[in-house]
Amino acid sequence: MSVLVRSAGAVMIAGAALLGSSALAASQPPPPPAPNCSIADQAGILSGVSASLSAYMFTHPEVNWFFTSLRGLPPDERRAKVQAYMDSSPQVTAELRGIRQPMTDFRARCGLPPANMPDA
Repeated sequence: MSVLVRSAGAVMIAGAALLGSSALAASQPPPPPAPNCSIADQAGILSGVSASLSAYMFTHPEVNWFFTSLRGLPPDERRAKVQAYMDSSPQVTAELRGIRQPMTDFRARCGLPPANMPDA
């Protein structure tokens, strides 16, 4: 019986040591993001891209109308219409790509996956 009690005690001590170290590790703060890759950096870039996109849409009413007309469509239909529009409008495609380039660059520099957007 004393061997069983000692074995149980050893298991409890080992378990406590393991749990204690994992709890300590879990309480450590995550490593800092890469330089210029914080949420604040991302928000700043995104706000600039959004402002540029807004200005572009207001100065290109036909493009604004096209994208506005997609509201409420099922995702597959919307994707197909955007792809067809982009294929037939290389100038718009290049301009929209240029507008969103800062966000594309940020995502690549910071190791984030590419945005799930049509090839614009």
